[in-house]
Amino acid sequence: MKEWRGVPGFRHSLRFRLVILVLLTTVVAIFAAWILSNNLTKSFYILDARSNLITTYESCNQLFLDASGSPRPFVIAAEELYGNVENPSNATIFIVDYKNSELYSSVVVSDKTARSLQELIDLVDFESLKESSKKYKFQYHGNSYDLIGLLDNDNIIILERPMEQLNSSILFSTRLFLIVAVVILSFEASIVLVISGTLTRPIIRMSHAARRMSKLDFEVKAPEDRSDEIGELGHSMNEMSAKLEATVSELKSANATLARDIQEKERIEEMRSEFLSHVSHELKTPLALIQGYAEGLKDTVNDDPESREFYCDVIMDESAKMNTLIMQLLNLNELEFGNTPLNIVRFDLMEQIHGILLANRLPMEQKKVRLTAPGDKPVYVWADAFKMSEVFTNYLSNAIHYVDEGGEIRVTVEERTSESDPGKKVVRVSVYNQGSTLSEEALSKVFVKFYKVDAARTRTYGGSGIGLSIVEAIQKSHNQDYGVYNAEDGVVFYYELDSTDTGASDTEDPA
Repeated sequence: MKEWRGVPGFRHSLRFRLVILVLLTTVVAIFAAWILSNNLTKSFYILDARSNLITTYESCNQLFLDASGSPRPFVIAAEELYGNVENPSNATIFIVDYKNSELYSSVVVSDKTARSLQELIDLVDFESLKESSKKYKFQYHGNSYDLIGLLDNDNIIILERPMEQLNSSILFSTRLFLIVAVVILSFEASIVLVISGTLTRPIIRMSHAARRMSKLDFEVKAPEDRSDEIGELGHSMNEMSAKLEATVSELKSANATLARDIQEKERIEEMRSEFLSHVSHELKTPLALIQGYAEGLKDTVNDDPESREFYCDVIMDESAKMNTLIMQLLNLNELEFGNTPLNIVRFDLMEQIHGILLANRLPMEQKKVRLTAPGDKPVYVWADAFKMSEVFTNYLSNAIHYVDEGGEIRVTVEERTSESDPGKKVVRVSVYNQGSTLSEEALSKVFVKFYKVDAARTRTYGGSGIGLSIVEAIQKSHNQDYGVYNAEDGVVFYYELDSTDTGASDTEDPA
């Protein structure tokens, strides 16, 4: 593909080629006219000369005849030539009385001229002329065009008209043509330059527009303010640009959709691989325990009833953990893929929180937890009540597991302005547990599936590392904020819900 080099120089431009083409055409036309004119001038001159010479011949013939048509004496008639002969061609007249060897001439006859006349007379067959209807003929003789013939009195007449006048006319015509040709060519070159500039200027603009269009710059428009073919071309280019822009936009949208589909497919594949890896890891330990205790149970089934009961308890406990893990995974999978519809209702958040706190009172008493809970004043929010109970339950369970023995768990509810949307009011629920703070890595990964800050400790209370991932999925489905941060001597997890503009209570009652 040839590289575009911008607007060409004048010598390579369309204007230059158009000027050269027009000038060459004009030169050829002028040259042809000049040749034709020269030929016509010569032909016209010969025709005019013949007509004038015939007029002079007839006038001389009448002069040598009397009223009755009889020949007059040569000498008398010759003396009357001056002033009595019509001679429009101003030809030189020679009349020869060949019988009496007499010559009359309108000019002085030199010996050279006499010899030339004799040679001319010797070349003519006068006997044939006598028998002809026209007693004369024309011929070139030297530098003259001559009429030679017989008068009615049988005298020889020779009329000479020099060709110098014709040559002068041709030379004059040539000079005139050259002058006219130069003037015409100069004028024509100027006109063609102006006209070609008018024609090529919009073409150059279209060329620039087409170049920018080729770079997908569709803001540029080709000129279409003319009513001729160039205006039509500009209109067609602009239509093509609009359609090309729409096509490119569609292609980009299709590419973006395809890229998203590819990313989604890769994400799903990565999630599937990650899911299988984590599930196999999480199920490996309980399956090993179940297998081991089942084999031990088989070996000692008849020996010790107490051991059999212990083995059965372990197998049932591990089976329950596996069942819980599988249910959580299924629940998380449905949330992440949006397969679980939300049932958004208006409900009292405080009633839900106190209900969950009451249900978890026993494990908190076992760790001697000091609970600080919000007041009983109703706080109404918009959300899926069932899923919000999962969120708070997971936060509270996490706090119970990680709080120090005899430490504090503090639940607060406050109404505030949304950080992502300043015009919206939200209710933030925070769950604080006193204990060790989290590292920067743990803070960034705590909501990642199967991530465990302390795997050994998590294994002790049976955590799977999925609870906080469920919280994340539920909050994302509600398009609400959530997170975690370190407090002075503990960790705070929080989530937000849409407020119904009913004031939230900040009152905290020790439990």
